[in-house]
Amino acid sequence: KKAAKKKPAKKAAKKKAAKRKTAKRKR
Repeated sequence: KKAAKKKPAKKAAKKKAAKRKTAKRKR
């Protein structure tokens, strides 16, 4: 159960990083 909870968190972090990259590119 713990691992399952950790996986989505990692995915969210990756999505956040991707969003930050796109924001930098727009600039």
